[in-house]
Amino acid sequence: MLLPASLLPFLASVAAAATPSAPITVTGHAWAPFISPMGEPFRAHSPTDDTLADWFGQADRNHDAVLTVDEMLANAARFYALLDVDHNGEIDPDEIANYEWEVAPDIQIMSKTRRAPGDASAPPRHSDPADDSGDRGSRAAGHDGYLAGSGGLQGAARYGLLNIPEPVAAADSDFKRGISLAEFEQAAVARFALLDRAHSGRLTLAQLQALRPAITVNRHKKRAKDAADTRVGNPLPPGN
Repeated sequence: MLLPASLLPFLASVAAAATPSAPITVTGHAWAPFISPMGEPFRAHSPTDDTLADWFGQADRNHDAVLTVDEMLANAARFYALLDVDHNGEIDPDEIANYEWEVAPDIQIMSKTRRAPGDASAPPRHSDPADDSGDRGSRAAGHDGYLAGSGGLQGAARYGLLNIPEPVAAADSDFKRGISLAEFEQAAVARFALLDRAHSGRLTLAQLQALRPAITVNRHKKRAKDAADTRVGNPLPPGN
C-alpha cells in the first residue's frame, strides 16, 4: 500500500521522536561516600580511595596539612554556591530536595547502608524467629542492618564525622525553610568547634581520622536502650 507523499514528513518526525537521541546512563556507587561536615559527598572510585582525605585536601586551601575555621568557612561557601542552583542567595526547599535526591541520595533515611571502600561483603543477615521485635529484624536486614548495622546512625551520620542526619537542612537555624549563606557559615563554625575537641583552632587529617572509629567501631552492635549517646555531634534522644 502506497502512502500519500504528504504523510511522509509527518511519519519521519514521529519516528525521530520515538528514537532516543542518547542512551540513558544510570550511575551506581559501589561504596559508601564520605559526607563532609557540611553535607558534601566525596565518592570512592576504587577500593583504596580515601574519601575523607579527599575532602580534607580540598578544604585545606594552603596545603599546610592543617584545617582552620577560615578554611572550613571557605569550603562551606564553595559548597553553598553549588547548592544554590538559582543563585538567589538562599537554599530553598526545592534546592534542599535536589540535594537529598540528586547530590547525596545516600543520606535518605531508608537508603541502603553501603560498605566503606575496600570492605568485604557482609554475609546476608536473617531475622531470628525468636526475636520479640516483630518484623523490625527483617526490615533492618533488608536495609543492610540500617539501624543495628550502623550503630543507630541515620542519613549522612552513617558516612561522616558528626551525628547530623541531614547536614544541609540542619543549617536552617531560624526554621524558615530556607538557608542563607550566613546560616550555612554559622553552621560551619559550630561544626568546626564540634570537631576541634582540643579547642586548638586547627584540625589535622589524623585528628579527623581518629574520630571515625568513635562512630563506626560498634556499627554491628546495638546500643543498650538506656545507654547514654556519646557519639560526636547532636545527640539523639534516649529511647523510651
